[in-house]
Amino acid sequence: MRSFIARRSLRAFAKRYGYDVSYFEMLLNESPAAFFKLAPLMKAAAHREVVPVEASFAAKIVGALAEDCGPCTQLVVDMALEAGMAKDQIEAVLRRDVRAMNEATTLAFRFADAVVRRSANDEEFRDAVKAQWGEKGVIDLTMGLQLGRMFPMVKAGLGYAKECRRVTVSGHNVDVVKQAA
Repeated sequence: MRSFIARRSLRAFAKRYGYDVSYFEMLLNESPAAFFKLAPLMKAAAHREVVPVEASFAAKIVGALAEDCGPCTQLVVDMALEAGMAKDQIEAVLRRDVRAMNEATTLAFRFADAVVRRSANDEEFRDAVKAQWGEKGVIDLTMGLQLGRMFPMVKAGLGYAKECRRVTVSGHNVDVVKQAA
């Protein structure tokens, strides 16, 4: 029964976001125990207590970009749009254009980028996040960043990360910049 409900949920998710869930389906078929251990992390990836939507999704997009070349990043972009993040802020994160980001997006982007790159500046940005939103803000951004990186890695590890594609924001192609010039 639990597997039946999971399959239905996966199909609904795939339809809603136009996202290939075949790696989740394989996991469910081959190792239901593993699938049901991973499933709660999907909810954990949506954790957000205090940071604004644009900050949360800036961190999630940075995380997806660190591990993905299209489909998972597109999923995060679509979820950001659905959550109400402004298109121009999403595009700015994808292009790494800090000048086009608002204050919350910039702070979250810089924090997430420093963590992903293991930058010497990560403490500086962590302190700035803490000053703006407190420890809960650091937790919000860290959860979004790191859990967002996990799903593309699971997909790659299972052999399903075969597709690279352009990322779009509301049908508009965006030239994604994965690293600083």
